[in-house]
Amino acid sequence: MHDTRRRLELGGIALTGLLAVTMLGFLTLDWLQEYPYASALYEQFRIAGWWMDYYLGTNVFYHPYLWRSMATGVLIGVVGPLVGTYLVHREMALIGETLAHTAFAGVAIGLLFSSTTDWSGSLLLVALVVGILGALGVQWLTERTDTYGDVPIAIMLTGSFAVGTLIISYGRGLTGINIENYLFGNLSVITPSGARLMGILSVVVVAVVAVTYKQLLFITFDEQAARVARLNVTWYNTLLIVMTAVVVVGAMQVLGVILVAAMLVIPVAAATQLAHSFRETLYLSILFGQVSIIGGFALSISQSLPAGGSIVVVGIAAYLLAVLVSDRSAAAVSVH
Repeated sequence: MHDTRRRLELGGIALTGLLAVTMLGFLTLDWLQEYPYASALYEQFRIAGWWMDYYLGTNVFYHPYLWRSMATGVLIGVVGPLVGTYLVHREMALIGETLAHTAFAGVAIGLLFSSTTDWSGSLLLVALVVGILGALGVQWLTERTDTYGDVPIAIMLTGSFAVGTLIISYGRGLTGINIENYLFGNLSVITPSGARLMGILSVVVVAVVAVTYKQLLFITFDEQAARVARLNVTWYNTLLIVMTAVVVVGAMQVLGVILVAAMLVIPVAAATQLAHSFRETLYLSILFGQVSIIGGFALSISQSLPAGGSIVVVGIAAYLLAVLVSDRSAAAVSVH
């Protein structure tokens, strides 16, 4: 039974990896479609989408914008739970919500700057820079104050959202962009450049976690012992929180500021009900993340509902199902 479960988990991870690589391939072809060979392969995606519309009775999969949205969603379903697993086990689930509000302040700054100047750059890039600066600010406050660990997080959360609302109020009428799209998420917010940026950031996050897996695991379960072992704990804490900012900014395109933390927490919460080790939690959380994304997109498209809310509702349903089938009230996760 254990071997069968293990094979199913690894098979699910392999399929998820194949799906993620396919979506990265689409984003690459979407970027290089002006070149002959890339253009021919790009058209194959369009044709595949046409056939999907034909068999499903829809009229959405032929359009490139939806492929970009699905690609962004699939990648979020990988890197969100990947980073979120460390955060949940460190009792830092609130940090995702905090950095989402910081990124919102970045969007507000970008909107005001673009409306008062000739600048036409990416708002997502501004949000990323401000989000990373907010992450570094949280880490700096945590290291240099004697307050409880969640106090700097709460201060950054409320402070950054206050700054964002002030900027939006000050610049009201200067820009026609609907800020609600960034609050609640909207597939129309996902631009080609935003999808490509999510692809690049996803590859970087997965690579960093793969290289630093043991170190991050060490500081997650015994930070004091890691310091005794002369591991640079501050550096790895900063790395983790910066990766969280990167994931949050990417996920904000689909889920919005209000719901973005869900993809860092809900799949991990579901996985902890079934997993017996940290590595298994990591695998299962990614699988639950994909179930949430794919199921949420299916619900959104079929019922004409917002994608962000649909993804979260499906994720919560998966979590409740995991609780029902679990044979224990709390998961005892081993450090493996």
